[in-house]
Amino acid sequence: MLAQLSIRDIVLIERLDLAFSEGLSVLTGETGAGKSILLDSLSLALGGRGDGSLVRQGADRGQVTAAFDVTQDHPVRALIRDNGLDDEGDIVLRRVQNGDGRTRVFINDQPASVALMRDVGRLLVEIHGQHDDRALVDADSHRMLLDAFGGLSSDVEALAALYRGWRAAERDLKSQRERVEEAAREGDWLRASAEELELLAAQEGEEEDLADRRALMMKAEKLAAEINEADQLLSGQSAPTPMVASLLRRLERKAADAPELLGETVAALDRALNALADAQTAVEAALRATEFNPRELETTEERLFALRAAARKFNVPVDGLGELAATMLADLADLDAGAERLLALEARVKEAEAAYQHAARSLSERRHNAASALAQAVMAELPALKLERAEFLVVVDSDRERAGAAGIDTVEFRVRTNPGSRAGALMKVASGGELSRFLLALKVALAERGSAPTLVFDEIDTGVGGAVADAIGQRLSRLSQQVQVLSVTHAPQVAARADAHLLIAKGPSGNGVAVATRVEEMDPAGRREEIARMLAGASVTDEARAAAARLLAGAEAQ
Repeated sequence: MLAQLSIRDIVLIERLDLAFSEGLSVLTGETGAGKSILLDSLSLALGGRGDGSLVRQGADRGQVTAAFDVTQDHPVRALIRDNGLDDEGDIVLRRVQNGDGRTRVFINDQPASVALMRDVGRLLVEIHGQHDDRALVDADSHRMLLDAFGGLSSDVEALAALYRGWRAAERDLKSQRERVEEAAREGDWLRASAEELELLAAQEGEEEDLADRRALMMKAEKLAAEINEADQLLSGQSAPTPMVASLLRRLERKAADAPELLGETVAALDRALNALADAQTAVEAALRATEFNPRELETTEERLFALRAAARKFNVPVDGLGELAATMLADLADLDAGAERLLALEARVKEAEAAYQHAARSLSERRHNAASALAQAVMAELPALKLERAEFLVVVDSDRERAGAAGIDTVEFRVRTNPGSRAGALMKVASGGELSRFLLALKVALAERGSAPTLVFDEIDTGVGGAVADAIGQRLSRLSQQVQVLSVTHAPQVAARADAHLLIAKGPSGNGVAVATRVEEMDPAGRREEIARMLAGASVTDEARAAAARLLAGAEAQ
């Protein structure tokens, strides 16, 4: 329910903090006192259209904050969480309206969009008046209200799941048929290409390996001649190693007689001999490394060039040839097994459609039953509202060709205001006063299952007499046992049944210059005086006060 409403600098309201309770709260006051401003402020906090003209003259911006106490399982909490916002504690909606037209929205002190605030507001509050053009007179919402009344919401969700499954099966069938048709058109080329790629059997990373091997063998081929020449020089007939070794042995024999002359020379020759041996070893190793079969280079190049040619032909990277081959094979499999798969998918579509249609027909039957019950419940309220000659109808039109997630039915509330007249759409047939009474009767019937937790009625008793006003008051009181009800009223019979009575009046602002709207919660004496004013007009008489006391006593006795 709406727990608190705080308004700052909106039109004639400087600063206003209102606490609301359960049950029926009425708002009364002279014409022009600011009742509409209060509702406009609440509408702003519910995501209504913002306007810079709403900001009080002399202020840069206005602000409205509405706090709601709702249960943990209320759908509004899931909506807030689904949009990434925190839903702990009360649900607090805050709207800041700047004088230049810009607006800012906060839900639980977290920035949000006006669209989300509007969706949240619809789940929390319904505002109805004589010229209401929203939920209850919108034919698109009638089905949802009927489903709520009949307790069919879970059935609708289950049907929606069947509908999604049916449509998904149809999409799969269409996709498969398109693939098979495409494959059939390219069947010969596809088969030849798949065979070519399958024979090629390209492996991922193979191009890089082949290119590296080819580069290495080409380098080895270029260096082989020089390495062979070095090998001939070090190991051939004119190799220096034997001559150096022979010279070293002769000098070693002489070195014993003249070590001071030959010692360094012998050591140098020994080092040279070792270096030659190391060089020969290195050359032999390089020679072995350059050894390859020329046929291997040829084979490597043939494989590399074949892969690259295929990549150019099919316009894919070499590493993508394997994946392309798999895709082609799968397409061929679709082509070869296409008829069988299509038959299976067609059977699946028929099965899904049959399941949906069966559930849709069953739901439609329950809707027709619920429609009769709802019409009877509304009709039961009409005589007391002086609509005893009127008829309320819930028309359910079923058509299998109109299948959708919500079923095969369209639902419309229609009324016949006089016997023998043509029944028509609620909004088109009923006058302003009749519309408000039909609306109230419908809300009474829907109170337990098709209502927001807070209902606001804006002067729906305008233009009705005492008996009808009393009947409206009775029904608002009954409604308030199920949901919180706020009613802006000019009818003393309605005001007398309130659990809380708020008086709206204009007076000097805080600066003593401008005019401001004020709201005061009335005590029992104040309530009697205000109801007496509503009965008598500008001059309140003792008779009016006595009549007001009787109204209050009668309301308390019921």
